[in-house]
Amino acid sequence: MKILALNSSPRRGQGGTALLLDAFLEGMRQAGADVELVYLHGLEIKPCLGCFHCWTKTPGRCVQDDDMATLLPDHQSADVVVYATPLYVDGMNGTMKTFLDRSIPLLEPFFELRDGHCRHPRCGGPENGKVVLVSVCGFTELENFDPLVAHVKAVCLNLGREYSGALLRPYGASLPALEKHGIPVADVLSAAEEAGRQLAEQGHMDEETLRRVSAELIPRQQYVAVVNTSFRRMLDKPAPSGRQ
Repeated sequence: MKILALNSSPRRGQGGTALLLDAFLEGMRQAGADVELVYLHGLEIKPCLGCFHCWTKTPGRCVQDDDMATLLPDHQSADVVVYATPLYVDGMNGTMKTFLDRSIPLLEPFFELRDGHCRHPRCGGPENGKVVLVSVCGFTELENFDPLVAHVKAVCLNLGREYSGALLRPYGASLPALEKHGIPVADVLSAAEEAGRQLAEQGHMDEETLRRVSAELIPRQQYVAVVNTSFRRMLDKPAPSGRQ
């Protein structure tokens, strides 16, 4: 099984997105999957021009010469593509959105009706390709991910891939800090690792495993108080010399 994991966080391998994603990918590796991890932030991925030349002038290839030239073939051939993004303003961050905007060379320009809906045919790739979403947010409620999940499900329908579920972690970037304060976070990462093994071995992730990834670790009011105290401390610190 070939896995392509795309991490669009500007913190690359250091943030909450990477913490959850790395555990998930480790589980897949343990199950024998061939895993490729790509950090999108820092790559040259220009915005889509909307020129449709990838359909009419240079079929399957964008006229812009940047890193998408190597990313698109890997995306097309992967059995599982993992979109890993922090939650920004109720959705994926700009880096991931730009990547997906540039993915239309994976489709043909023609229209077809699939399951009663107008779509574009795929240009090759595995017949049963899957997509998994990995995301973290700063807020405490799981429903903050609802718009992102709906968006990724729509992307899957348009790309002709199966939506295979999501690892969603409220206040994910705070996991290391919570662990330092004695909050047990190990089960979250253990569940993410188990979800990776399940997907690689049985083709799907158990709902109970995904619930463990998202489980409440600290009462909401307590977490809000901790966050507000932390920001007040940062704001109370004097500005570095020469800066206002």
